[in-house]
Amino acid sequence: MIVYNITTKISHAIEAAWLQWQQEEHIPEILQTVLFTGYKMFRLLEHDDAEGNTYVIQFTATNIENYHRYLNEFSASLRQKAFNKWGNQFISFRSLLEVIH
Repeated sequence: MIVYNITTKISHAIEAAWLQWQQEEHIPEILQTVLFTGYKMFRLLEHDDAEGNTYVIQFTATNIENYHRYLNEFSASLRQKAFNKWGNQFISFRSLLEVIH
């Protein structure tokens, strides 16, 4: 099992609207690719949130080929939608994890 992890720091000014957009538009668009089997969303606790809260969204895939297909076919356009909508009011980094247990 593969986990595609996206960690994002959100400006307080857009946080509520960004969360709604994630849950109603962005996450469903990612899941509609049928390359991921599900997701979990977290809010990071015990950190400096003066500039905004940090959220983690983890998408699960059954194999690395599905992850690579997502990157090659869908990732760029979906990231661009986020930048078009929110500009520089967020910063994200991505990582790939393998489930061991």
